[in-house]
Amino acid sequence: MIRLLSSILLAVMLLWPSTALAVESGASLFQNNCASCHPNGENIIRRGRTLKIKALTKRGLDSSEAIAQVARAGIGQMSGYADALGEGGDVIVAEWVWQQAQNAWTQG
Repeated sequence: MIRLLSSILLAVMLLWPSTALAVESGASLFQNNCASCHPNGENIIRRGRTLKIKALTKRGLDSSEAIAQVARAGIGQMSGYADALGEGGDVIVAEWVWQQAQNAWTQG
């Protein structure tokens, strides 16, 4: 019985994405691919195009899915980063960015 429960628990842990890992990965992806132009959610190229909640929602980027699309394909002067972020990286970094925006970039 204990073996069965251990096997089930192990399977769940391996198949279920860890929130802490996703946050850490999102932070790492952001630091490695985005932070040079978007330090602390700002924008050094176009000041009004920040990653702050007000600026994002003003441009219709009101979900992590919308941010993932921009991270993947680019928008305006910003190139897409699909290759650099890797498979699923756009979603991971977008979820992290959306969380930071909702917290006024006070956590990272």
